[in-house]
Amino acid sequence: MIGERRKFNRLGEDGRRAALIAAAIALISEGGPATATVRAIAERAGVTPGLIRHYFTTKEALMRAAYAQVMDAMTQASVDVLASTPNRPQARLAVFVAASLRPPVVDSRAMGLWAGFLHQMREDSEMRAVHEASYLHYRDLLQGLIAALPRVADAGQLRADAIACNAVIDGLWLEGSALPDAFRPGELVRIGLRSVSAILGLDLMAEMPERGI
Repeated sequence: MIGERRKFNRLGEDGRRAALIAAAIALISEGGPATATVRAIAERAGVTPGLIRHYFTTKEALMRAAYAQVMDAMTQASVDVLASTPNRPQARLAVFVAASLRPPVVDSRAMGLWAGFLHQMREDSEMRAVHEASYLHYRDLLQGLIAALPRVADAGQLRADAIACNAVIDGLWLEGSALPDAFRPGELVRIGLRSVSAILGLDLMAEMPERGI
């Protein structure tokens, strides 16, 4: 423990804050929110409980930061694939949807963390605000990809399409993360692409001929 604390103390301000968030996420992943007490988080991070208050005014504030990091990481994993995707609107949308329905986004640990935060979301308006921000960030990215497609759609239609496509992706993500052995390889991706294609009136599967789906 002494060695861990010395290592921790060499971190900068950002590193210390990140280490506390990582400790909270690890504890929630292992045993749910009840295991992520201030004492347990401090012990996992190798600091005294009092130091947590230096970075987060309350434990709830730390939980919000942890939730935001989990959600942002999943969204970023879907965004990252766009860097190596041809600059064709349908191809970019197809790989974005596919990435959202594959590991590391589809993951039982991530789903467990998401579920663990739900109770706090019901009781904490600030946690709901964090959830809303993460939801809208992903949906706005999705809507931007949909808006780039070569079709005619006004702002209202684009919004409705993004909400519908996001709902399909969310539902498949939840089931795939909760029951990873219930689906054949690539099945979630195929269903997701076909469902989004049906909503938008196009064929995203044609953009994925060599991706093992």
